[in-house]
Amino acid sequence: MATQTKPRRAIRIGGASGGFTDRVAAISRLAGDPDVDAIVGDWLSENVMTGYGAGKATQAAPKPGATLEERKKTAMYASTFLQCFEPAIPHLSRNGAKLAVNAGASDTELLAEVVRDMVQRAGFDMKVAWVEGDDVTASFKRMAKDGHEFRSLTDGRTLAEWGHEPICAQAYLGSLGIAEALRQGADIVICGRVSDAAPTIGLAAWWHGWVADQFDELAGALIAGHLIECSVFVTGGYYSRFKELMKSKKHLNLGFPIAEILADGDCRITKEKRSNGIVNIETVTSQLVYEISGPLYFNSDVVADLHDIKLEQLEENLVHVSGVRGRPPPPTTRVGVTAHGGYQAEWHFYLVGLDIEEKCRWMEEQARHAIGEDIMKQFTMLKFHVHGTSPEDPANQEIATVDFRIFAQGPRAELFDGSRPDGFARKLYETVLQSCPGVSRPNDLRQSAAKSYWEYFVTLIPQSACNHRVHLLFDPSAGADMIIPVPLPPQTATYGRQESYDTHDPKPLSSYGPTVRAPLGWIALSRSGDKASDANVGFFVRHDAGDEQWDWLRTYLTIDRLKGLLGPHEYGGGRIDRFEMANIRAVHFLLKDHLDRGYNSGSKLDTLAKNLGEYLRAKHVDLPQRFLEKGHL
Repeated sequence: MATQTKPRRAIRIGGASGGFTDRVAAISRLAGDPDVDAIVGDWLSENVMTGYGAGKATQAAPKPGATLEERKKTAMYASTFLQCFEPAIPHLSRNGAKLAVNAGASDTELLAEVVRDMVQRAGFDMKVAWVEGDDVTASFKRMAKDGHEFRSLTDGRTLAEWGHEPICAQAYLGSLGIAEALRQGADIVICGRVSDAAPTIGLAAWWHGWVADQFDELAGALIAGHLIECSVFVTGGYYSRFKELMKSKKHLNLGFPIAEILADGDCRITKEKRSNGIVNIETVTSQLVYEISGPLYFNSDVVADLHDIKLEQLEENLVHVSGVRGRPPPPTTRVGVTAHGGYQAEWHFYLVGLDIEEKCRWMEEQARHAIGEDIMKQFTMLKFHVHGTSPEDPANQEIATVDFRIFAQGPRAELFDGSRPDGFARKLYETVLQSCPGVSRPNDLRQSAAKSYWEYFVTLIPQSACNHRVHLLFDPSAGADMIIPVPLPPQTATYGRQESYDTHDPKPLSSYGPTVRAPLGWIALSRSGDKASDANVGFFVRHDAGDEQWDWLRTYLTIDRLKGLLGPHEYGGGRIDRFEMANIRAVHFLLKDHLDRGYNSGSKLDTLAKNLGEYLRAKHVDLPQRFLEKGHL
């Protein structure tokens, strides 16, 4: 009789960083806990990758024979990762936690060498590996030259219609290179641009012995990785019910998340012991609906089907996630292409008091007259923004002050030179003494000087174009080669546009009784974010609200009604997709090309759509009065 192998216990993975600026103590705190098996972190958002990619493409190559210290001076990796890593070295060594991170950017090999050097200098013996293949600049340019049609995922334009000259292309790799490095004995795996969740998937695949076609298990780990990839976004950061955390004094120094991933791919989300913040169904839902584009969540290794996802609160600060199903990955992967867009500058006037609308009109007309048609026609963009409002009978001068912002982009830096008599900044200087009453300017005018900006084109590239390999900076005990190729997925599938729909079973809004004009956010929570120039926003009712509020929310929030809530100033006419996740009572929207080209080149203040959800929660709608009888969020 065959013996049955008992599944290994869940792996406990801590999420140490959601971005370039996350807390320095993160890795140390998690590595100091002997119950944490592994740690992941992401230091490479799209805007960070763009900057490093552009820097690498425009700098001179290191001199032959340059020392490590000399090469570090022009390094294009996430330097803030090293600030987090160095104090954690003793804890990682003592407790044996594995570390897999997105931090290498455009110098992954160099960062791996620096990490190995730091470990050795500290007197420890941890094995370092790095993952290659995300830099696809050469293959991308070759394919484009050979006539391959690359289309933008955000606005559908071809590369030719985009009209910019690519200088670098960075693809999103999957997780199985990380898993292979760990199988070979690596303790630390340094990646460039793998997908945000890939370190978590790779660690879980290594721990549980999964192979490339175990799609259900990989999909579960993908969602676990998505939930902890943004650090404390799942433990109370950006939580719509933030006031509850303030009341309980749990809003400072939020605890980092931990995903306990089981052998079947289910996971449990919790956080550091004795830490602030909270993990409940609402915080997990908040992060789940963040930066997704539909009920199918794509990755280079697997596609996670979220239609039947379930969340269960097992105990305080412990949520079980189940119901995720896996599908084969697409044969392609996401790639971001960077080009130099030109130069930009901005100017701010501060207006105060009565008749703000007329004062803003005066300032815009005066600025246009001063700059002149000859200069304005050379700009590729000129926008006038009014930020804030001046209320009646203001309590103080600051609250009555409006920021009048002038934003311009153009092909040449001299268009903005304040020392030139025809420069953007100099022309606006000349308006200061001619202004309407109640106008001042800031003391710091550095924003009026020209700075480079980068255009970003997001498309798909075949996974076969990525030279996905693992490099071991140690002698593997198994005697394998120092460089290990990572195979392509054994099975792929082609996916079209995801289904978009208003609710299939709407309820008559009149059936909810009398209504009152009140903010949508009095009953709905939200979370919003970006993917290049696309924005996404999810709404859901609180966990204990009951089905009645969910039925109202899914009926009320149609695509057309969202357009109305956005208003003509915010809605630019682009496509909006909508879908529902009934088990978590969520309605999700994808706003195509909403962000004016995205973070690196956009003109909006909300460059990453982080504020979009809260803006929409503040909009007044006809809320059923009975929903508010016991209070509101």
